Amino acid sequence: MYSHGSESLIKQAREIQESELQKFYSRLVKQLHGREFGHETIDSLQRLHLILSATKYTRTDLSSFCAQLLRSLDSRSPEGPAHSVLHTLPILNTILSHSPDCLTEDHVTLVSKKLVDWLRYASTQQGGGTSSGGFFTGPRSRQPGPIAELDGTVSGDFFTVLCVGQGFTEDQWMNVYSFSMLRHWLLTYHTVSNGNTTVDTDDRSEVDGSVVSVVSATSSSSRLLPPKERLREKLPLTLLSPLSLCQCLVEAVCILDSVCVEDASLVFKAFPCVKGLYGRLSSDLSFARVLLPIAQFYLNHGEMAAVDCECVWKLVFGRFPAELFSDAFLAHELLRFLRLNLATLQLRVPQYTRSFPNLLKFLAWDSPAVVDDFVDLLPSLVTAGTAVELLHSLLDLPCLSATLVLQLRSTYFPIAEPGGRGLLSLEAFRSPTYRGLFLFLLRGEAGSGDTIDRLSTLHQLLAEASDWPRVIQCAQTVPVLLHIYFNTVVTVADEKLLAHLISVLLERSSLLLNIPKYVKEIHRVFSCHLLRLCKLRPSLVVDQSHELLEFAGTTANVYSKEEIFTHVVWVLGEYLSVSCDSRCSVALITSCFEALEAVLFEVTSSAPPSGEARPAPRVITSLMSALAKLASRSHDLIPRVSLFLSKLRTVTRGGSVPWCSNEEDLVAIVTRGEELWSLLKAPSVAQSVLTPPPHVNTPQWHRDTNVAMPLRLRALTSLTHAN
Repeated sequence: MYSHGSESLIKQAREIQESELQKFYSRLVKQLHGREFGHETIDSLQRLHLILSATKYTRTDLSSFCAQLLRSLDSRSPEGPAHSVLHTLPILNTILSHSPDCLTEDHVTLVSKKLVDWLRYASTQQGGGTSSGGFFTGPRSRQPGPIAELDGTVSGDFFTVLCVGQGFTEDQWMNVYSFSMLRHWLLTYHTVSNGNTTVDTDDRSEVDGSVVSVVSATSSSSRLLPPKERLREKLPLTLLSPLSLCQCLVEAVCILDSVCVEDASLVFKAFPCVKGLYGRLSSDLSFARVLLPIAQFYLNHGEMAAVDCECVWKLVFGRFPAELFSDAFLAHELLRFLRLNLATLQLRVPQYTRSFPNLLKFLAWDSPAVVDDFVDLLPSLVTAGTAVELLHSLLDLPCLSATLVLQLRSTYFPIAEPGGRGLLSLEAFRSPTYRGLFLFLLRGEAGSGDTIDRLSTLHQLLAEASDWPRVIQCAQTVPVLLHIYFNTVVTVADEKLLAHLISVLLERSSLLLNIPKYVKEIHRVFSCHLLRLCKLRPSLVVDQSHELLEFAGTTANVYSKEEIFTHVVWVLGEYLSVSCDSRCSVALITSCFEALEAVLFEVTSSAPPSGEARPAPRVITSLMSALAKLASRSHDLIPRVSLFLSKLRTVTRGGSVPWCSNEEDLVAIVTRGEELWSLLKAPSVAQSVLTPPPHVNTPQWHRDTNVAMPLRLRALTSLTHAN
């Protein structure tokens, strides 16, 4: 939190008006024209830095201001005030963040030249420090000594951000400031240009990984290079020392990577040091934040350097998610790394798509924080080889979330808490009997099987986890990801795979962790995409007719899976036709008709089972419509469905029925039955209306009031009612 004083300054900066900002800017420009910068100028620069950071003003007239700042950088004499230049780079860096186009090519050349000087040629002597007084105070005690490294040894070659001393000179502070803005500067202004850069890649002293050897290999002729190229050549020298001391590593590796992206010839100079750094840090996961930039370096340059990257990807896709899934910062950094390099990873790193069981641990642990990342990443994980296992994994995400909680509790907590009852799920997690179930959920790589046989047992063991907040949050993200999954899988799957997915949908509709809202949402998603799959490939209905009929012929599904049951019935009635698939036989149509007829008769002849709600009206109307469609394709079945529809009309005249309590719903059901009964009295008309050919169904002429079809339907209905 900000202090009260800081909050007041930020508030003032945010409330400044455009006119006030222009006056302030004009006054600051006049101050910068002076030969010396006093405290007022420095304070004004700091205020401008705050205003630019805290407001959204359009950053205009900036080019001239930057020119004035850079002129002051280039013209300062060594005898000038110590603090005069120190505030310039932060201001410049902030301006560049908002308006990178404000610098001309000459400005860029000037800053590149100054960065080289500050980074490579800063003084190696300590700056003069203020004496603390005392008996031994005297001229000799105040003499500046050489800069030291972190271990106390004298820094012999050049100053870096890791050097320590009692005080620092202005050029040493500028070295530190330059290092902090260097990556931003390179990414903003430097482009690939290898023509003027000369690096002797055959010199063995530059490839052995020794920092001293690399530094000594610097060519004095580099001073003849243009400033931008000279900056690029000097950077490895100032970066390899921090790398060797394992400090400032993230920034150093990122800058080195940017330089090597611009000038590929520097890869051979830098890679040995980066490889050595990886070797020192890879066994310690506390350096995970450093290891990710190293992985980026390997990804960008490993192929060119002919380096085996297998060990890097085992770490990034293996140990990181498996052991650090609860580290929110690492999760953000790793998923960002994946998103930024998605195309390259898909092309060059086969471990990426196989690692989805591990990557999903980040989602299972903290869904709200990372769901946006997975919305971007999920399509890249859907392939013909991973599709089925990935679908099961998405459906099991709440189980994985609960298992990760149990894994941490098993490590840090006793089996039974003092004065309380132990978690049954935790006892099961520790039990050798069920260990295999949990180990499958915690697997690190795909390929060990699509799912497990005892899912219902696993769900029973995790029943008490259904109200854990982390598990509920995870369950809420699954429907969104399933929509993305199905939208993607239709672009990569063949008909055989799509048929398999339909079987998975039907099977998993009854194998979900018992979170009521979760189950209902998953059924809704299944229903939506079952229709899409069958509409895309109508032949899937014949391919999977056995599974679909088994599902639709189970009366219990009417009550427990109303959403998906209704859509399965509709799919059977709509696409079980010779016009959709020539393999559709009369025997298959009759088999389907008899299965649906039995369910409809059972549902409408008795009250629902104890504890179950009455079936929704659309379940009844879907069954009636499907039977009528099937009968219109096999006329021998028309008398059977007509008999049922006529009985339905007779039964409902007696008042309420046990399977429908709402009078309006009952009227709607009866009305639908009468319409179907009327159509079936003219079989040829019934087939053309209930199953119109594609050229008629699109654009649905039977609904167009400008053609004769609606009039004919009404006339036909009135004629049949008259009889």
